[in-house]
Amino acid sequence: MSPLINLSRRAVLKGSGALILGFHLPFLPVPAAMAGSSPMAINAWLKMSSDTVAVIVARSEMGQGVFTTLPMLVAEELDVDWQTVRAEMAPLDPVYANPLLGSMKTGNGTSLASGFLPLRQAGAAARLMLMAAAARIWRVPLTELTATAGVVGHAPSDRQASYGALAGLAGRQPVPPDPPLRDPTTWTLIGRSPPRLDSPAKVIGQATFGVDVRLPNLLHAAIRHCPVLGGTLGKIDDSALKAKAKDKERSPTGYRPGVIAVVPLTNAVAVVAESWWQAQTALADIAVSWNEGANADLTSASLDSALTKALDTTDSHAIAIAVSHGDADHAIAGAARVVEAVYHQPFLAHAPLEPMSATASVTATGCTLWLPTQDQEQYAKLLPPLLGLKPSQITVNTTFLGGSFGRRLESDFGIQAALLSKAVGRPVRLVWSREEDIRHDFYRPASVSRVTVGLDAADRLIGWRHRIVAPSILARVDPGALKNGLDSAMIAGLDDQSYALPALLIDSVRRDTGVPVGFWRSGWHSNNAFSTESMIDEVAAAIGRDPGHLRRTLLTDVPRTLGVLDLVIARAHWDRPLAPVTGGRRGRGLALHQAFGSVVAEVAEVTVFDDGRLRVDRVVAVVDCGLVVHPDVVKSQIEGAILFGLSAALTGEITFDKGQVLQSNFHDAKALTLAEAPTIEVYLVESREAPSGVSDAGTPPIAPALTNAIFDATGQRLRRLPVADHDLRAQ
Repeated sequence: MSPLINLSRRAVLKGSGALILGFHLPFLPVPAAMAGSSPMAINAWLKMSSDTVAVIVARSEMGQGVFTTLPMLVAEELDVDWQTVRAEMAPLDPVYANPLLGSMKTGNGTSLASGFLPLRQAGAAARLMLMAAAARIWRVPLTELTATAGVVGHAPSDRQASYGALAGLAGRQPVPPDPPLRDPTTWTLIGRSPPRLDSPAKVIGQATFGVDVRLPNLLHAAIRHCPVLGGTLGKIDDSALKAKAKDKERSPTGYRPGVIAVVPLTNAVAVVAESWWQAQTALADIAVSWNEGANADLTSASLDSALTKALDTTDSHAIAIAVSHGDADHAIAGAARVVEAVYHQPFLAHAPLEPMSATASVTATGCTLWLPTQDQEQYAKLLPPLLGLKPSQITVNTTFLGGSFGRRLESDFGIQAALLSKAVGRPVRLVWSREEDIRHDFYRPASVSRVTVGLDAADRLIGWRHRIVAPSILARVDPGALKNGLDSAMIAGLDDQSYALPALLIDSVRRDTGVPVGFWRSGWHSNNAFSTESMIDEVAAAIGRDPGHLRRTLLTDVPRTLGVLDLVIARAHWDRPLAPVTGGRRGRGLALHQAFGSVVAEVAEVTVFDDGRLRVDRVVAVVDCGLVVHPDVVKSQIEGAILFGLSAALTGEITFDKGQVLQSNFHDAKALTLAEAPTIEVYLVESREAPSGVSDAGTPPIAPALTNAIFDATGQRLRRLPVADHDLRAQ
C-alpha cells in the first residue's frame, strides 16, 4: 500500500491551505467576511484542514443538539470519520439566514428542516471537489477515483491522499451545481446516535456560555429594574454607596473600591464594578425612585377578569376569525347535546438555568458582542442608532445557551450590555440575578378559552366553536404580521388540527394586559393543546366513550396521526386496568397534538393520594417527526419537553400584585425535581419524510394528558392551571 499522502512537492505547494465550502443557494451571496479570500471562499459551511473537518453551524446550540445533528448531515455525504468532525458557530452574516424564518434565528423546530437538504448537498459537493483536486494532480479521470473515510483513492495506481492534503486545491475547483446524494441505504451516520460534539467541552467545563465570557480589561455589571412592569427610572441617590467608602479607599469615581460606575437606563439602574458580586451588593446601597406608570394597580385577579369578560364580546372589530367552515353556530344551536367549558391558563416564565447575560465591547469603531442568543441579526438593526454606529460595525459572537425556551429571542439584555460598555469605555459583562430574570421576563401569555361542542342524537360531533382571549405577541414583535386583526401565532395548533369536524369556527380576541409577553417553549401550541385535548376528553365523558377510541373515530382520514395514536395506545397498554394503590386513586390520561410538522401523542399515568398528594408515575410518548437524524437527541428532547411542560402544568404560574411579579426564584417559581420526575418512555415512528421540529413538540400534549389522568383517577375536571391551585383530597 502506498503512503497515505502521495503528492508531488509542487502539488502540495499549490494545494496547501484549507477547503471552505458551502452549498451556494441562488439567493445566498458569499458572506462578506469571506470576500476576497478566493480561491478558498466558495461559501461558509465547511472548512477542512489537515486533521479536522469543521462544519459551520448557523443555528444556536441551547441543548437541542444542532451542534451534532447539523454536522452529521455534512459528514454523511462527505464520508469522513466522525472523530475528525467539529462544529463552529457561524458569525453574524445574512448568508446564514434561516430560510424558513427569514433571518438568522433559531426557533420553531426549523433547524433540521431548513438544513437537511442544503447541508447534505454541501457535503456531497465537497466530496466531489476533493476528488476533482486529486484527479487534477494525478491526471486521471474522475470516474476512477473513490472518496471514503476521509481519503481519496485511485485503485489502478494504488495512490491515496487524505482530504486535508487536498483541501486547498479542492477549494479552487468549480462547485458542482447539483451533486448526487448518497442512497439512504448506505448511510452510516444519519439514523444513528454518534457521540455529541458539544458534550466533551461541557462535561469538563471548557464550553463557553454567556456567563463564562472573559476578556482583558473586563468589567462586570449587575442590574435592578423597575419593580412595576412597564415602569421607568426616576431618580437615583447613590450617596449611601459613596458614604460607605473612607476617603483613602474611594475609587476615582467616589465609590468604594471595586465600584466603577452607577449607570441609569430607561427602566433600570446598573452598577459596573471589578467583580459581579461587588456590583450586585452595591445595588443594595442605591436608593431609587421609580415612575410606576399605568400598571401600578395591576393584579392577577384583574387580569383574569379582563380576559374572561372578553369571551362574551360582540364587538366585531375585536373578534378575529381564524377558521370557519360549515355553520358551527347553527349546528350547535340545533344540537341534541351541547358540551361547553372555559379553560384558564396563567402567565409563565421561561426561567432557563442560565439567567440573562451578555458581554459587550463598544469603541468608536464598532461594537462586539458575546452572548447567548437565538436571534443574532436583530442587534445589527437595533444597536447602530443607540451607539452611533453602522450595521456593518456590529459583530456578534454566539456562545452556548444555558437554556432559553424562547427567552433569548429577545434583545433587552444584549442592548443593556452594549449601553453599559459605551458608558464606561471598557468591555462589560452583564449578568442578571435570578430574581431579575424571573421578575422581568417576556412571559408566556395567559389565556382564557371557551370551547363549545354540539352533538347530534347519535352522539356524533356536528359543531365545534373555539374562542381564545389573550394578549398578542405579534402585536409587539411584528405588528405588520397581524392580518385583519388576527395574530396567526395565537391560533397555532387550532387552525390545522387533524380531527374531522363537520362545522368549525375558531376566533380570537386580543386583549393587551400591560404584561410583556413573548414566545415560550412551543409557543401558543401549549395553550391551545390544553383546551382542545381537554375538551375531547370532556366530550368522551359526556357520551360515555373511551377517550382513545373517540379520537380514533375523528382521525380516520388522517393516517399519520392515527398511526401515532394507535401506537401510544398500544405502548401505554391503554386498555389494561392500572394496578390499585393503597390510600390513593390511579388514572390515565391521553392527549395528542401536531406542532412544527411533528405529531406527538402522550399518555400520563398518575396516582392521587387521599390526602391530596399527586404523583406522576409514568409518561409514554410516541413521536412522528419524519426522518430521525439522531435518535438519542430526539428522545432526550422529548423527555426534556415533557418535564418542562409538567413543571408548568403542576406548579407554574406568574402572579401579580400592584403591578409587580410575586415570584422571584425557584422556591416560588418551582421546577420539577429529580425525585418528582416520572418514568418516561419515548417511541419513534420510522419515517422517510423530511425531518420536522422536535424540541418543542413534546410540550403541548403533557398538560392535558396530566389533567385528563387526574379526571380518570378522581372524577375532578381541572380547567384552570396549575394543578397545585386545586384541592385533590378525596371527598
